[in-house]
Amino acid sequence: MKASTATGTATTPTDSGARSPGAAEVIGGARERIDALDDRIIGLVQERMAVSAVVQEARIGSGGRRVHLAREMEILSHYRDALGKPGTQLAMTLLELCRGRV
Repeated sequence: MKASTATGTATTPTDSGARSPGAAEVIGGARERIDALDDRIIGLVQERMAVSAVVQEARIGSGGRRVHLAREMEILSHYRDALGKPGTQLAMTLLELCRGRV
């Protein structure tokens, strides 16, 4: 038996791990929202990478270093304070994505 999600896409309860069509519909709608949020997050990360490149170009162009460790520590602390220990890992990943593009 198929259940219809909010966008009309057919989903069976087993596709979502749900045990009822109603739960499958809820999960399908929530997954669509998660996918949309992920697209926005990816866009923001790409924007952050571009802004970081501008900062690095200015710093290197003025004779500074590519990486400013004190600033990176501020970022790590900010993410850890907001999201707990996993926030530190997320911040490290962001910093890695944004380093060395210049």
